[in-house]
Amino acid sequence: MRATWHGQSCIIIETNDRKKIIFDPFITGNGMSDLDAETVDCDVIIVTHGHSDHIGDTEAIARRTGALIVSTVEIANYFSSKGLKTHGMQPGGGHQFEFGYVKMTPAIHGSAYEMEGKPFTLGLATGIVFHDGEKTIYHAGDTALFSDMKLIGEDRPIDVAFLPIGDNFTMGPKDAAKAVAFLQAKKAVPIHYNTFPLIEQDPTDFTTLLPEGVGIILQPGEGVEV
Repeated sequence: MRATWHGQSCIIIETNDRKKIIFDPFITGNGMSDLDAETVDCDVIIVTHGHSDHIGDTEAIARRTGALIVSTVEIANYFSSKGLKTHGMQPGGGHQFEFGYVKMTPAIHGSAYEMEGKPFTLGLATGIVFHDGEKTIYHAGDTALFSDMKLIGEDRPIDVAFLPIGDNFTMGPKDAAKAVAFLQAKKAVPIHYNTFPLIEQDPTDFTTLLPEGVGIILQPGEGVEV
């Protein structure tokens, strides 16, 4: 399994059976993205929460590719009302799909989406644990540090954790480093930083707080073998 970062919180997982899963496909308007929303291919779209820099190009990609959208019930229902294929879940719940196992975890954050110029709350923010039968990835979504991350790490060993470090809206580098310890993650990749002025960070401020060899700084379009 390979996981590639594409700026902000957008990650594409390519499973060993060649399924492509894109998380939080914020491409259009994302100055860090190396993708083209009109050509990116995927089988599944996973959306952690309702903010525009995470929902991003979900509708356009799903409509063009026929991809299944996996998210909270509220977000899934929103896209289902547009005639798209969806699967709704909630934090604490897991489901075995043909492409792998998905479990939603809590995240401390908001989840609202602007429609016709007005914000509408779309359920809770979440993180995602994805397991392909051999390896496990944790995408924290947008979140503050919380002590129950220890339970996420106990439930299933985390091979790679993708953690926000941008601060202001999410964890900063110091709290993200504590999250790595809570999760007991084997590897950790910083996400959700440097896209906007308010979340500008030096990722080495995160990785230098980790044990040697744990932190991995990726450039958009670079990936890690899991």
